[in-house]
Parts: sequence; C-alpha cells; structure tokens
Amino acid sequence: MKAILHADKNWGIGKSNSLMFKIPADMKFFKETTVGNVVVMGSNTLKSLPGGKPLKDRTNIVLYPGGRKRDDCTIVDSLEELFSQIKKYDSEKVYVIGGAMMYKTLLPYCSEVLVTKVDAVGDADVFFDNLDKNDCFKLVYESQPLETNSLIIKFAKYKNLSVKPI
Repeated sequence: MKAILHADKNWGIGKSNSLMFKIPADMKFFKETTVGNVVVMGSNTLKSLPGGKPLKDRTNIVLYPGGRKRDDCTIVDSLEELFSQIKKYDSEKVYVIGGAMMYKTLLPYCSEVLVTKVDAVGDADVFFDNLDKNDCFKLVYESQPLETNSLIIKFAKYKNLSVKPI
C-alpha cells in the first residue's frame, strides 16, 4: 500500500476539508497514478470530492463508521473491515488518499509515500508527518523543481524502512 498527497513547506496537507492549492501538474500526477487502482479514504475525504462522489475509474474504499452502504463505493465501518477489503487487492495498487486521520493511521502500513512538495505555506489546519524527520522513512527520489500555477513543486518518493504487515 502507498500514500499519495501534496504537502506545503510545513507538511500541511489541507485547509477546511479541502486542498490548499490548485496544482494542475499534481492533479495530473494523482490521476495518472491512481486510475485503474484502489483508493482508500476517510469519510471527510469522500465528502470533499466533487458532489461527494467517489473517484471515477478507481475502486474506492471508504472508512465511514455508521455510513450508509452505497453502490458506487465500498463503505467499511472499522479498521478491521478496512484491512480485510485492502487484502483483496495487490498492495502495489492500493493508495491512501486522505484525510489526515487515514494517513496517520495507515502510514506504518504504507511501503511508499508519494509527495508533491509545494514550496509555499498554505495556512493548513491539518498536517502530515514530516517524513524528513521520521527515521522509518527514507527519501529515495526527488524531481527537479517545476513551476506550475505560480508555485514551485517537486515530486518526491519516500520508502518505508519498516512496513507493518496488514
């Protein structure tokens, strides 16, 4: 399983249950990476998607305790049920896409984290663990800086050196 996100200089990842920045290159990377795969999210992330609808062309699994079952995505009530669903898929094709609690809970189980680093401060109200200060993670790739929508970004990949089994 992998995590995918964008983070500002302070590892901020969101503000008011929304993304802080509109970054076309990041959205393109996210879509190209996740289409045809499995995305795992919490209920607030599902609610933040356009129309509160799951992402197209992906298998959507949502941890939503007490949430009504839906035909357009798989709703699970507990971590145990979430892990049971995730195990049905190739772990290399499973991406955690948010929100903050899902990242925090599932980070130890992720073999990689794909981060679009934004060279700006987005006035975030939710944050991701600073992987540069986490001994369990090692930066294994970072792209050259790219300017998009007046922002400088870098695509980075971190490897988890001690992945917990599901």
